[in-house]
Amino acid sequence: MSPPGGPLRLFVALVPPADALDELAAAVEALRATPGLRWTRPEQWHVTLAFLAEVDDRTREALTPRLERVARRHAPPTLALAGGGRFGGQVLWTRVDGDQAALRRLADAVRATARRCGLPVDARPYRPHLTLARAGRSAPDLAPVAAALDGFAGRPWTASHLHLVRSVLGAGPGGTAQHESVASWPLSPLSG
Repeated sequence: MSPPGGPLRLFVALVPPADALDELAAAVEALRATPGLRWTRPEQWHVTLAFLAEVDDRTREALTPRLERVARRHAPPTLALAGGGRFGGQVLWTRVDGDQAALRRLADAVRATARRCGLPVDARPYRPHLTLARAGRSAPDLAPVAAALDGFAGRPWTASHLHLVRSVLGAGPGGTAQHESVASWPLSPLSG
């Protein structure tokens, strides 16, 4: 856990294994030349379950053991990255396929835990995805870029851990966000 201090910008996520990320990196390589897009770095790729915004020390201390309980109560889902999509003209993503029901239950449990700790959580339905790029002012239409990923189907992988991640805006290369794990717990349903 990070030392006490000011509020931390946090989110809860699953991180695909390196070989799944390598497959995705190969699939998007040719698209990286598209002007006007700011690509997220593969080492920072993740599947967000809940964005928590700024979290103070006291709330973080209450949240951490509750997230650990969430992890203990959920089996590791089998997932896969596939295809492409966009949120309007701003965000390019790949979808998360596989055990959608288990993934939604996990995301719902994480969001409920955050709410119980007094954190505001997005009320929109959960849409599992992995963000690939964000559009700048001069970005092209994202529809053909997303369509270029239609044939991508990554191998299945098992999400083994729940991660609480700190995001430091502007601290990464080129002024991007830097992500660092604050805590991590294995996913495994309680026995008995």
